[in-house]
Amino acid sequence: MTALITGASFGIGEGFAHAFAKRKTDLVLVARSADKLQQLAQQLRDRYQICVEVIAQDLTEADGAIAVCEAIRQQNIEINTLVNNAGFGDYGDFAANSREKQLGILRLNVLALTDLTYQFLPKMQERGFGQIINISSITAFQPMPYLAVYAASKAFILSFSEAIAAENDKTGVRVLVVCPGPVDQTKFFEVSGFNPYKSAEEAARKAETPESVAREALKALEQGKSTVVTGKVGNHIIVNLPRFLPRPTITKIIKQKFCPQN
Repeated sequence: MTALITGASFGIGEGFAHAFAKRKTDLVLVARSADKLQQLAQQLRDRYQICVEVIAQDLTEADGAIAVCEAIRQQNIEINTLVNNAGFGDYGDFAANSREKQLGILRLNVLALTDLTYQFLPKMQERGFGQIINISSITAFQPMPYLAVYAASKAFILSFSEAIAAENDKTGVRVLVVCPGPVDQTKFFEVSGFNPYKSAEEAARKAETPESVAREALKALEQGKSTVVTGKVGNHIIVNLPRFLPRPTITKIIKQKFCPQN
């Protein structure tokens, strides 16, 4: 059994790497940072006595997903589990933010995830077994002013994953979409320029950890679920608000809460 994990060098991806390694699952780790990947790979080999391969690849590149698949083909590795975790966001007024960064979000969060799923899903169907875990977010359930492209990309992941989960309910391939809230020990706050917490202590107290997200995700996968919202009850309240309030009302509330302070 081998799991391919994107965005594996830190955060949720690293959390999944440890979770699968504990289960004696061999790994293929993908991220841009070769040095960080090699360090993690050696740590996992030493601790769990498993095979860990590393592919340093920027998935925002046009053929990044194809390059990953070709590297795996050359090493004759059979992927049983795909974890599409790589992603990032950007905070602020859409029209004022970097064009390249907005498009980069879509290339990574949407296009790379879709392409990797397309590359590996048919082989899983042929074998009659496979697992795909796509990382979305609680932001997927409503429009998010000032996180507009990021939230929209996560909404795509949610809808896409639930759809292909239904398509594969009799193929032996399980598809799970994971929707965490804010997660500590990731680079999301740093890269996006948005941090909902006033201090590192508050983040450590209130945010989810990569380990807890991976743990809840694998439990949900074992239970046959297609969607899981991880974390505390507040996350479940947030994702269910659109069932009780008009979307314009929710969007207005979010705009007031997330509006940049000049």
